[in-house]
Amino acid sequence: MKHGLLLVAAVFFTVFSYAQDAAEKINQANEALKAKDYAKAFTLYDEAMNNIGDVQVDASINYNIGYAACESGNVEGAVKYMGKAIEAGVNVSKCHENLADLYVKKKDYANAIASYDKAIATATDKADVIIFKAASAAYNGNELDKSIEGFNKCIENGYKGETALFYKATILKKQGKDAEYKTTLEEGAAKFPGDSKIAPALAKVYVSEGNELYKKGAAIVSGANEKVNKGTLKTDDPAYIAEVEKSKVEFKAAIAILEKAKALDATNKNVQTLLDACAAASK
Repeated sequence: MKHGLLLVAAVFFTVFSYAQDAAEKINQANEALKAKDYAKAFTLYDEAMNNIGDVQVDASINYNIGYAACESGNVEGAVKYMGKAIEAGVNVSKCHENLADLYVKKKDYANAIASYDKAIATATDKADVIIFKAASAAYNGNELDKSIEGFNKCIENGYKGETALFYKATILKKQGKDAEYKTTLEEGAAKFPGDSKIAPALAKVYVSEGNELYKKGAAIVSGANEKVNKGTLKTDDPAYIAEVEKSKVEFKAAIAILEKAKALDATNKNVQTLLDACAAASK
């Protein structure tokens, strides 16, 4: 009987020691987390949880451990503990979002997109921030149609509308959809006049169009002059004068669109160069 009591006492003492050690490590981990020493926090948390025995702890601790893992770049630990938090119904949307953020850091865009989608689906309030992140991840992961879908939602919801519009336009250009690219930039310039990204981008489109009109006008004049040099046409011939007038139509059209470009971005050096060339050619 005496031996049995000593044995039981020894078992209780061991369990108590484990629990006390785990509790101390959790306290230390909490302090490390506050100090943003995430790698240390995760190690302490993980050691505590692996030696806690039958001692009950609040399920919410799994979110803290998962967060420390995410911030320290520990994918395996993040998946393990965020998974436990999700199973327990703790900060479910935030767990998926944190995992997605980690996947983005690791450039694992497929898993990032999947996790963002889960975060959006389980969000209890506005998910605008997550939708924007998801659209960005889809862009980086070359899922361009999905990215546009996300940026469209941001535009509709009024969340970072100017940035969403610009990225949408960038994707359309990448897809070779030049007309939609221009239309989107024009929409952005109307909604967000003077935006530092949209305005210069649209100005470049107009400069390109103006340049094409200028070249078209110049080609008409060049063709007429070539005939003059060959002696088949004179500068006072009605046919020559008609060609010159035809070229002026192109130059004037070029000037009109180049003025729009100048209003959007006066720093674009090509604008004034082309305007001067058109003005000289249309005299």
